[in-house]
Amino acid sequence: MSSIVEDITEAALSRWKLIRIQLLSAGVSSIVEVSLLTPLDVVKTRLQLQKNNVGNIKYQYNGVLDAFYKIYRREGIPAFWRGIVPPMLSDTPRRSFKLVMFEQLKPVFTFGDKPTVATYILAGSLAGMMEALLQSPFDVIKITQQANRKKKLSTLGVTKRIYREGGFGLKGLYRGVATTIIRNGIFHFAYLGLFSVAKDATGHQKTATREIINKTGLAFIFSWLGCFLSLPFDVIKSRIQGPQPVAGEVKYSRTIPTMVAIYKEEGITALYKGLIPQLLRQGPAGIILLLGFEFLNTIQLAKYV
Repeated sequence: MSSIVEDITEAALSRWKLIRIQLLSAGVSSIVEVSLLTPLDVVKTRLQLQKNNVGNIKYQYNGVLDAFYKIYRREGIPAFWRGIVPPMLSDTPRRSFKLVMFEQLKPVFTFGDKPTVATYILAGSLAGMMEALLQSPFDVIKITQQANRKKKLSTLGVTKRIYREGGFGLKGLYRGVATTIIRNGIFHFAYLGLFSVAKDATGHQKTATREIINKTGLAFIFSWLGCFLSLPFDVIKSRIQGPQPVAGEVKYSRTIPTMVAIYKEEGITALYKGLIPQLLRQGPAGIILLLGFEFLNTIQLAKYV
């Protein structure tokens, strides 16, 4: 948080007013991020699901650039934004919730005068894990849409089909929620936790330009670190939440058995499928979300200082 935000006191601004400002800042940042970076998410999901005709695959992708080329040639530009409705509907509230919860949880885990490394790590990880409960149903819908290579597959139609076949629970819209919680906890350990630790360690810079460069670099580094650490669970999540290899048979349903199956059948590298598009997406995404959130907060809160 910037120095302007840190200077806000309850005398100048009520807690609930501050929360509303944080929600708006996070929501706008999320909309921008999703709109710009969904194509990389589509490519990542296609690569992660590419094995033994998962999702009725009729042709293979040979890397990131080949995936971009084949999707464009065979499905057109709109295919890169396939599945954008679920994240657009879910990411705004859930990311707003996550960032606000991170701010609210920091005092809970502060056992002295100032936040410590443990404060940031615990608050960041827990905020991410709580976010997963809002995120999971929309991820199931999004991945199902992104895995399908047909021209038309509506969000409402996919939602109805998933609910009809598995209901709202662990076999339907909430399948893979345990893996999502693990993935989110690991990612936000680095993305929110270690980012905040490093930001405190580097302190405020002498000029605004250096401050922006410092925070941009830190957001980029810890977005990548969180992505690398959590990607195996992202692959597992995609396998559980996406189409199964054989229609009518559930092969992937639980975290550890799915990890073991992928490792035995495809090797350790399969747990890092989609790494390149994920890194390409998470670097800019981390910058847009964290710096956008802080920038919009600063603009809105400046009048209260």
